[in-house]
Amino acid sequence: MDIKSTTTAADIAAHLRERILAGEFAPGARMHQVQLSEMLGISRTPIREALGQLANQGLLVYEPNRGYAVRTFSLAEIEAAFEVRARLEALACGLCARHGLEPAVLARLRACLALGDRILAKGQLEPEDLAPYRAMNVEFHETLLTRSGNAFLGDFVRQCHNVPLASDRVFVWEDHGVIARSHDDHHRILHAIEMRDAERAEALMREHVRFAGFVLMRMLSGTHAEGHRRSA
Repeated sequence: MDIKSTTTAADIAAHLRERILAGEFAPGARMHQVQLSEMLGISRTPIREALGQLANQGLLVYEPNRGYAVRTFSLAEIEAAFEVRARLEALACGLCARHGLEPAVLARLRACLALGDRILAKGQLEPEDLAPYRAMNVEFHETLLTRSGNAFLGDFVRQCHNVPLASDRVFVWEDHGVIARSHDDHHRILHAIEMRDAERAEALMREHVRFAGFVLMRMLSGTHAEGHRRSA
């Protein structure tokens, strides 16, 4: 979406939400209206409304005389969000397998995996490949949620994404081995869905999300411990 082509608060909120979930605005970062207006090339009025919407969603916090900032979540909250995500997305995969997916949807999912294969064939994830790989990952997960036949699942998972580090936009991309394993999970998940094996599809997706959470929590815990050592 070209954000400069629209001035609606809802579209601006959606644009900023994606950037927050992708980690472009770190936890605690101030969301200054003037700076955002200059960055996006639009007026401040819809930005003010968009920030209010994001605060209502729980992504931002507002402090009098200080304005809006990206909400900071504890490690326990991030871990809890991953656990809920794992169960909900597993259920979505099980429903996709039980009901079956249309050929066009399966083709779309296979195309996602083929793109991921091409990106990872280099043996490492280059910085310029991060955005297309992230988009592929989001499309894969979102497609399964939207095609599960249960609209509540997508709504509830998006609430989990309001804990930004627990969203499917964030992953430890510097470790190619971790990314390769995760993408291999995608292949196994899709195969289980194609075979209409709901139990296996659920188990694979649950482990897939849990593993992503484990890797991220391990990294965050190390960063947290290092911060304590430096301040000691």
